[in-house]
Amino acid sequence: MNHAEEKYGWLSATPGYVSMKHEDDKVLAFERAGLLFVFNFHPVKSFADYRIGIEEPGEYRIVLSSDDKQFGGFERIDTSVKFFTVPEGYSGRRNYVQVYIPSRTTILLAKV
Repeated sequence: MNHAEEKYGWLSATPGYVSMKHEDDKVLAFERAGLLFVFNFHPVKSFADYRIGIEEPGEYRIVLSSDDKQFGGFERIDTSVKFFTVPEGYSGRRNYVQVYIPSRTTILLAKV
C-alpha cells in the first residue's frame, strides 16, 4: 500500500466514493484518486465475476493483490488480467467491472 501511495498519491487525494458495501457478502469497494479498491472480508466465500460500479470508463489492471505470495497469500488472483468497464449504470456509478475476489483478499485496480 505504501508503494501505491507513492505512485498514485491516493492518501492526499480528495475523499473517495464508496461504490459497493454489501453486508452479507462482506465486500467493500471504493474509488479514490482514479483507483478502485476492492476488499472481500468474507472468511470462506470467494466471488467470481463480482460486479463493482465504477465512474471512469476504460481498461483497468491489478496493481496490488493481497493474495500474492509476498504478502502470505495463495496466488489465486491472476494479476495479468485486464478489466474493461461495461457502459451500464450500476450501484450509482456510470459503469461497472467484474472481478474475481477470493475470500479474505484485497485488490487494487488502476486505469491503464
